[in-house]
Amino acid sequence: MTYHSAVEAELARRRRLWRPLLVLVLIVLLAVVVLGIAVVLRVLPSGTPHYRSEDAHFRHGSIGAEPESGIPYKVWMALPELFPERFAPQGDYSAFGFLYDGETLPVGISRRTVSGVELVWFNCAVCHTGTVRANAEAAPELISGMPAQQLDLHGFTRFILDAATDPRVSPESLRAAMRDSGNALGPVEALIWRFAVFPRLREGMIDRAARLSPLLDRQPAWGPGRVDTFNPYKVLAFRQHARELTEGEVVGASDFPSIFLQGPREGMQLHWDGNNTSLAERNLSAALGAGVTPATADHPAIERIARWLRELPPPPSPHRPDPAAVDRGRAVYARDCAGCHGRQGDDGYVFEGARLGTVEPLANVGTDRARLDSYTQSFRDAQVRELFKGTPHAFRNFTKTDGYANAPLDGLWLRGPYLHNGSVPTLADLLAPPEARPPRFRRGGDVIDPQGGFVSPPCDGGPGCFDTALRGNSNAGHLWGTGLPVPEKSDLLAYLLTF
Repeated sequence: MTYHSAVEAELARRRRLWRPLLVLVLIVLLAVVVLGIAVVLRVLPSGTPHYRSEDAHFRHGSIGAEPESGIPYKVWMALPELFPERFAPQGDYSAFGFLYDGETLPVGISRRTVSGVELVWFNCAVCHTGTVRANAEAAPELISGMPAQQLDLHGFTRFILDAATDPRVSPESLRAAMRDSGNALGPVEALIWRFAVFPRLREGMIDRAARLSPLLDRQPAWGPGRVDTFNPYKVLAFRQHARELTEGEVVGASDFPSIFLQGPREGMQLHWDGNNTSLAERNLSAALGAGVTPATADHPAIERIARWLRELPPPPSPHRPDPAAVDRGRAVYARDCAGCHGRQGDDGYVFEGARLGTVEPLANVGTDRARLDSYTQSFRDAQVRELFKGTPHAFRNFTKTDGYANAPLDGLWLRGPYLHNGSVPTLADLLAPPEARPPRFRRGGDVIDPQGGFVSPPCDGGPGCFDTALRGNSNAGHLWGTGLPVPEKSDLLAYLLTF
């Protein structure tokens, strides 16, 4: 290049010298900003709200799931703005069956501030709080401790995984949606989110989708009120790839259980397959399923819930069958059922029975084996070897069984659909032979059925339609009571409706 003067030549020389220096200065400034954000995140406050009542703590208190599994509160509130079609008709998380009790967040969603960023995720109540209605016109009554029969956790999980790669989940779109939902970022906060929060959020969502989506692709949809307890943990915590899971173990969805009166259950074989006799270990295992990790578990919060649940009774049954039929049914039940399940007494449930809380071999009970097979010996060994290792909370009592536990039936009226996989809609259906049980019905309702459980109309597909022909959904087995004479069966049903 030709310069017209010595001055121009000198200026050009200086520009060539300054250009690399300017780039270096910009790099240093960026590093200082990033380092400054890292320092700020370390010194910003962390903590979680405290709730005075046990029920409020159960519904909204953190158990430690947020640091590793949660998403920012402001993102949670913004997602309905970004995806209005997924949150119709109310524009909130009730679209997935989450319940609200007057708080901003749904029941079962807790909050915890970590390094200045408020995160939200699951606690125990998300799976163990449901609603009931006396009829279709009645207002729903929310009951802590019953199964969340209305919650479509599979649908919600699919939504979160799909959002991981949706172009709408970009920093610019999220900032606009946060502003529209009343949670705008301030100038300093926006800088922190730009360089720390947004990248970490997107990276975590993509990683979770990469691991969990291939598993869900191999399974039928769980349906409302059900969850695959152990397979997601295999791919998320133990980093197995979904393709490594065998055909025999990959499907394992089962019903959310009720969690009333846990004290009398100490020492019984717990979980559907009776794989643990320790309430404390069962509780920690359930917390891990909600997104807690051994490093983030809030043990005092979990133990507070456990103490409350030891004596939490189910609400009394609203059914009012004929008293004479109930008395006759009590005798039938004492003869044929009480030895495995205990009984309903005049003053509450009686946890007595020679085989109560023990495992009934699959060869005897004959119900769907998928949930049993999903809990493998190798997974059990990994639990005992790795989880909470070197701490007082290390797992020691898990075992692989050969059947399903004979569970107490307290709060039975709240526990439909029935059997471990929720494949039988009413108690009357459970007393019918398998070939007479409904092959397809719609799950997720909360209107009380006079035959026990909840109104579950027939269906031919669509959301919430439960098909017993799909893997893991068989309604076979538990033949006890199915061969009774019609009068005895009617009397037995009357007695069961009082549980």
